[in-house]
Amino acid sequence: MRVLVCVKRVPAPGARIVLTEDERSIDTSLLSFAVSPHEECAVEEGVRVAEANDGTVTVLTLGPPEAEEQLRSALAVGAQEAVLIPTDGDDWDPISTAAAIADAIGQLEDSDGGFDLILFGNESADSGGYQVGIRIAHILGRPIVAGIKGIDLSDGVVELRRETATGSEVYRLALPAVAAVKEGINLPRYPTLKGRLNAKKVELQRVEEERLGSGQTMIRLRTPVQEVSETTILGDPSSVVDLLQELQVLQ
Repeated sequence: MRVLVCVKRVPAPGARIVLTEDERSIDTSLLSFAVSPHEECAVEEGVRVAEANDGTVTVLTLGPPEAEEQLRSALAVGAQEAVLIPTDGDDWDPISTAAAIADAIGQLEDSDGGFDLILFGNESADSGGYQVGIRIAHILGRPIVAGIKGIDLSDGVVELRRETATGSEVYRLALPAVAAVKEGINLPRYPTLKGRLNAKKVELQRVEEERLGSGQTMIRLRTPVQEVSETTILGDPSSVVDLLQELQVLQ
């Protein structure tokens, strides 16, 4: 059983995002980075699947050289191999990203054999495009189900569970297959000291890919409008009564 997990280097959840003056990129000078949360769960699920089926896990990312940190984080919790598709740091659009990763997967499978299961996060924590995993599955000609909250394998078939508003849906796909998992499918483990030390020793593979012209052009980025709530400081009982009357709690 060979499992491939694709991850993305994103600003740490909760970080304050500041744009550069030209509004075409994010000012990363004061940012810390992490694996996107959905993909962190995908790594954990990949490791669990491999452990239960005597398999191996390869983790792959497309990003700047600094993304090596996120790859080694995945190695520290149980992945055996890591692949970096290096970029110059610019953010690639979904079409270019999917084309490059699909080509890299093809090269890896030609040299080391096919992947039985490819896992993605349901969406990245920064752009939230929901596109890359589906595009790659289409390029590779493999079935994919997104929004996954449960994975079971048996006899060359993967059973994928997706929650809905009225219950859940279950899909059974013949391997090889692709799945996009959601945060909450599991509780990711913390890396041990031994895991971190072993991760430093693993030699990363690098697959060079050219950026495909997709026809898309990024004009500028926008940060969402921040909602500011007003706070009323209550000093004496009369102000409490005034506030309740203002809120029409008291008549």
